[in-house]
Amino acid sequence: MSTEQQLPRAARIFVSFVALLRANGFAVAPEQTTAFLAAIALLGPRDLDDIRQSALATLAPPPERRATFDRLFDLHFRGSEAIARDDEGEDDETVRLQEEGRGDEEPLLSDDANESGLTATRTEALVERSFGQLSTSDPLRRLAREAPRRLPRRRGHRRMRARRGPFADLRRTLRDSVRSDGEILRLGHMKRRQRSRKMLLLIDVSGSMKSRTEENMKLAHALIQAAPNVEVFTFGTRLTRVTRALRLKRREQALNAAAHLVSDWDGGTRIGDALQAFLAVPRFGGYARGAAVVVVSDGLERGEPDALRDAVAKLARRAWRLSWLTPLATGPGFRPQTEALVAIERFVDDLVDGGSSSSIVAHVLAQGRRRAA
Repeated sequence: MSTEQQLPRAARIFVSFVALLRANGFAVAPEQTTAFLAAIALLGPRDLDDIRQSALATLAPPPERRATFDRLFDLHFRGSEAIARDDEGEDDETVRLQEEGRGDEEPLLSDDANESGLTATRTEALVERSFGQLSTSDPLRRLAREAPRRLPRRRGHRRMRARRGPFADLRRTLRDSVRSDGEILRLGHMKRRQRSRKMLLLIDVSGSMKSRTEENMKLAHALIQAAPNVEVFTFGTRLTRVTRALRLKRREQALNAAAHLVSDWDGGTRIGDALQAFLAVPRFGGYARGAAVVVVSDGLERGEPDALRDAVAKLARRAWRLSWLTPLATGPGFRPQTEALVAIERFVDDLVDGGSSSSIVAHVLAQGRRRAA
């Protein structure tokens, strides 16, 4: 008889959950399994929340993999119910998009459906991703070197001394007049300080962008390290804020943290729903207000373009400038051909090439030449 068959029937489901964790890369010692079973027996759990707390206390998943742990727990103990559970169980940095497809649609595995990186689907596929050798390319070095002085800026509310300016510096003028027996010899001037403008980067991580995902994430990390006030989100079949993970200074650590945080790598494409979800969360939508918004996506939307058009129109009204970077824009005379890109063309300020790191870096740095407002 196997060890699992020798266990009491009531304990088998808990031991099989530990086996599922080990199969997904979690390090669980035999002593932890014993402590897990003892905690359940001690609590006499009345619901799944008690079991979850026992598992967290005894199996001790690492903080950066807490989201994966919760998904495995729900899939193991809830089964199909976990897929339809309310959004309140999601991490507050992740918004799962509501399914609107037909009931007869079969899920497509991301490796099969998007192996070439050219197929766009609406189906959600939860995938963990690991990044390869993280070398630094010339465009990333250029971004790190030039971003502090070339990213877009805005006029702040605070004022500073200046040789010329639209405001009179009465305090300095009166102080200087004391030295000349009350006679004003020179009028001081002030101008508004220049502050870094907020930047919002929305990265498509669906299967159709598979070949660009790693480079785009490295670029996002370099941008966050080089400038303040940068927010980064990924979207596919879910919307995930990865800013906190990418703030880690070491690129390997940052991208590995983002890899565990994002669960819809190389999956379906639901751009309109993702942008609608972004705008529906007040905290997220506030990041776009007055910001230079850059969307890196091919625009291959499988859903109706109405949701995408409405979301882009709302986003454009909040943003200082909205740029859409797509690998499909292969030249200066590019004209959109897909239904989604045609629908949003009139709402975006720029619809340009996003098929390489050098083109994306060049466009981001060129934003600083725009007139401050």
